[in-house]
Amino acid sequence: MPHPVYPPGGGARGPDPASGLHDQQYEHDACGVGFVARLHAPASHEVVERGLTVLNRMEHRGAEGADPETGDGAGILIQVPDAFLRDEAGVELPAPGRYGVAMCFLPPREERRPEAVKVLERAVEAQGLWVLGWREVPVDLNSCGRTAAACAPHVAQLFVGAPDGIADQDALERKLYVARRAAEREQVKGFSIASLSSRTLVYKGMLTAPQLPHYFPDLQDGRVESRLALVHSRFSTNTFPSWELAHPYRYIAHNGEINTLRGNVNWMRARESQLASELFGEGDLAKLLPIVRPGGSDSATFDNVLELLVLAGRSLPHAVMMMVPEAYGGREDIPEHLRGFYAFHSCLMEPWDGPAAVAFTDGRTIGATLDRNGLRPGRWLETKDGWVIVGSEAGMLDEPPANIARKGRLAPGKLFLVDLEEGRIVPDAEVKQEVATQQPYSDWYEKGVVRVADLPERFSKPEYAGSLLERQLAFGWSQEDLRMLLTPMARDAAEPTGSMGNDLALAV
Repeated sequence: MPHPVYPPGGGARGPDPASGLHDQQYEHDACGVGFVARLHAPASHEVVERGLTVLNRMEHRGAEGADPETGDGAGILIQVPDAFLRDEAGVELPAPGRYGVAMCFLPPREERRPEAVKVLERAVEAQGLWVLGWREVPVDLNSCGRTAAACAPHVAQLFVGAPDGIADQDALERKLYVARRAAEREQVKGFSIASLSSRTLVYKGMLTAPQLPHYFPDLQDGRVESRLALVHSRFSTNTFPSWELAHPYRYIAHNGEINTLRGNVNWMRARESQLASELFGEGDLAKLLPIVRPGGSDSATFDNVLELLVLAGRSLPHAVMMMVPEAYGGREDIPEHLRGFYAFHSCLMEPWDGPAAVAFTDGRTIGATLDRNGLRPGRWLETKDGWVIVGSEAGMLDEPPANIARKGRLAPGKLFLVDLEEGRIVPDAEVKQEVATQQPYSDWYEKGVVRVADLPERFSKPEYAGSLLERQLAFGWSQEDLRMLLTPMARDAAEPTGSMGNDLALAV
């Protein structure tokens, strides 16, 4: 395929590192997240329109910079609109489910785009996939703020075909994932991939909520149809705004913070040497490392890990239950099989604790959950004509009371799940029953866990060799400890007190 000729445009900007007296890890606030799904009806543009309405009504949850027309980020994730893409791709596409589409943010400078194109095409072909062709995604630079336009990426879509040797759509999703990660590892400046999937497609950017459908005219086209729409209005938390870090990501949209992030990332990095998967194999697995992309936000990091767990063979609810477990210790209302599930998986992964509300989808199911702290809002309702609306607050869509079948709020640690293939909302207890009874997790835990109380006792007293000074050095004691801590305790029989305060003005 000939490479496209790209006119001048903007470019994706990577996350900003900490600098000076500012450290982005201390930035905290709240975003707006929501989704719309249709239970029984086929895909339609009305789902996309309603999703954009939900997004527009959460404009106040997104942030703006000194330029009030530049938002921290807004976006929408939909199912791949097959009919629309067949008309617009400019190439012949295989059957639905046998091709993927990448939403690419290419570098702002025209001379750098061929490198990004080459890197992605090479990664795709290395997976045995076909490069079918590129499509220029129309954008309206006048519909975003000056700051956003100054760093706006050139947006293009790459179409990727699956050869006959790829058995099913799940196998294709894994190939596309490995290709994307291999391309990302090349670290081409200003290049990022918002999504690469045969099931879902992401439109997002450094925009305000109302700007999104105007910036991307595709979203106003009646041929763009879906049965689900996941939307997000961003208030930047632990990173600065950028085109790449707008939500949704490949699987999630997130409101809140992951307060355990540093520990989660460190543990994930430490376990990479132990990762193994029959579905990926050693060769492809090596291309995925590091699983967590450096410099990403807490939401991007969460998405990185969830994506791996799902594509390695777990169901989406299973992966979410691993990462965001409910509080189960000391509770008598949790069945034994579920307690065993959580206990077993606690040996594999630590909880990703917030306050956090996470909406998630793989293109076939869509749902939401709160972490066990429950400190983020979430409302849901189901209508009698088959609509499901979930979001950060009530009133995101105007529904006559007579048409509301039921409604409620998200609860800590509970899953709200919509199965579009079955056309129903699956109760939390049913989801967890199915996931937790797939394997004998309780038995595995009991057989594998080693308790300190069960270890044999030591009968001989430990002997400490060396002089007093050598023992003090070995245990980290200092003159200050002896003078400031031990002496007051021995002399006064009281806890030592002190202060490290300094009321002198900073020498700025």
